[in-house]
Amino acid sequence: MNKKTTKKRIAFLRQELDGHNKRYYVENKPIISDKEFDFLMKELEELEKENPDFYDPNSPTQRVGNDINNAFEQVVHKYPMLSLGNTYSAEELINFDSRIRKSIESEFTYSCELKFDGASISLFYKDGKFQRAVTRGDGTKGDDVTQNVMTIKSIPLNLTGKNIPVEFEIRGEIFMPHKVFEDLNKQRQEIGEQAFANPRNSASGSLKLLNSSEVAKRKLDCFLYYLLGEKLPTLSHSQNLATAKSWGFKISEHIKIAKNIDEVLEYINFWDKERHKLEYDIDGIVIKIDSISQQDELGFTAKTPRWAISYKFKAEQVETTLQSITYQVGRTGAVTPVANLKPVLLAGTTVKRASLHNQDQIKLLDIRIGDTVFVEKGGEIIPKIVGVNIDKRPENAEKVTFIAECPECGSKLEKHDDEAAHYCPNESNCPPQLKGKIEHFISRNALNINAGEATVKALFDAGFVKNIADLYKLTFEQIISLDGFKEKSAQNLLASIADSKQIPFENLLFGLGIRHVGLTSAKKIAKQLKTIENIQKASLEQLTELEDVGAVVAKSIITFFSDDQNVEIIQTLKQSGLQLERIENKEFKNKLNEKKFVISGTFSISRDEIKKLIESNNGKLAASISNKTDLFLCGENVGPAKLEKARKLNIPIIYEADFMKLIE
Repeated sequence: MNKKTTKKRIAFLRQELDGHNKRYYVENKPIISDKEFDFLMKELEELEKENPDFYDPNSPTQRVGNDINNAFEQVVHKYPMLSLGNTYSAEELINFDSRIRKSIESEFTYSCELKFDGASISLFYKDGKFQRAVTRGDGTKGDDVTQNVMTIKSIPLNLTGKNIPVEFEIRGEIFMPHKVFEDLNKQRQEIGEQAFANPRNSASGSLKLLNSSEVAKRKLDCFLYYLLGEKLPTLSHSQNLATAKSWGFKISEHIKIAKNIDEVLEYINFWDKERHKLEYDIDGIVIKIDSISQQDELGFTAKTPRWAISYKFKAEQVETTLQSITYQVGRTGAVTPVANLKPVLLAGTTVKRASLHNQDQIKLLDIRIGDTVFVEKGGEIIPKIVGVNIDKRPENAEKVTFIAECPECGSKLEKHDDEAAHYCPNESNCPPQLKGKIEHFISRNALNINAGEATVKALFDAGFVKNIADLYKLTFEQIISLDGFKEKSAQNLLASIADSKQIPFENLLFGLGIRHVGLTSAKKIAKQLKTIENIQKASLEQLTELEDVGAVVAKSIITFFSDDQNVEIIQTLKQSGLQLERIENKEFKNKLNEKKFVISGTFSISRDEIKKLIESNNGKLAASISNKTDLFLCGENVGPAKLEKARKLNIPIIYEADFMKLIE
């Protein structure tokens, strides 16, 4: 064949194979045999090998993965990947429905969908071609797993059909079907490897493998459930999904539109019984407002959309024997009793241990060694003991006496009147506390140093790192002397430690591990007090006057800085060049002077961009209109209820052009 004929043949084969992939993996209606498919694929592979100038990264031949071992690049989400609020009862769903009706007034419908139990993913397409795949991560940014996702054959690389936006994002859940999971475990056991615990962990773990050819062997699958972008086909969430299905995406056939909460509850009751017949795991139902304009009107909280919620099915429960109780010490010194159980299968996982929380929980359950206990998974994730089968209690069942001394360092335990937990007070010398503080300090939301628990243990056991400040004294010779480290990995760790010196002050403040100071609290404290010196010098009264800082957090900060060792560590961090004061955003402007905005409708730029412009010009955002609202910013398809309410309250109404003039 000449070049022109070869190019045509390659294009034909790619189109044919894409079509057959869609029929097999998405529509479940193959029209050719596996042998015929393999024959076409082999022909395409040979033609591409002979003609490398016709290479296309989205060719069907690229789904097999490769042996290149790459770490994952971090990608910031254009639209944050928020979690959904969870409910466990019909009453909570009815309350959710009531809140919606009070907020939007006009009629609405719900889209009811299965809540797939796997790993969340966000896919990006441009000009009908697959571009990138990013995990949820922390919701703000995730890992680029493009090469691994390309191996999943139900995810189209090239789209076909009408009304495909130039650019868009579609989100879904990557999962491992039951049959694949069973076959994979059988293969692993045959070669002497440990079986995987459950399909969810297998899917998530497979997605993070560094060798995409290994991912391809796992035969992962993916359902898509949420379309995002500037110019979507319709203003209906469910219709957008139906359109996306025509482009080649695998969309669940079990989506149902409910006219009211009673129909939602019928859908939930049906799937609570029928879910065990599915070929994949689900752990609940997701309920969404179907109208996108109404979704926009309802908006978001800091963590969740107000227009969607998930109903979690009741946890499965099993009986097993309590064999013993051991005690774990956390980074804050809290001592947690752990029940060691006779292994039992629960919700697809073999459970051997469960948390008993504290002494009060042990007393409440009247639990004894040798008891037959009821175990379930809270939210089907964390195993917990919920009761004892007294009828099966053996005569020699041993009562549990909570320990008086730390199992790690021997210090006498303390218990505060206002708390249920026991604490080891030896935070300066108790090994698990010291290692826990270092692990917290290097975590992603703190200093984001590229090291794990095993590395911290190795550094600690070798005596190289006894506190967080010691990380900045590490030498190449020390690191490379540890088992598992070679020249490149030692250099990478030192480079990651050096990079952490540029991490913003608020993340460092969180990383110090001050009790009760979470990431959100750290950000607010850093914004108000600016420097570590100001926080250290602040009185209890000054701290409690700060926004969102109560007496408990304030006392904890005072206690932390009254410890000479903590003060010495901070001084060392300062000498090492870390950011111990807040650097204001240079793009920050005060043009909106803390005016409170409510926004509704669609704009020429994304709503997230509008929100960023408001915040970067010192404006504030509110979800609903009230007497405290200063300006109502309207876009196209504005929510009529909000518009009417703004007029009734005489709230000034402005449009996009007016807003842009305000911030010029």
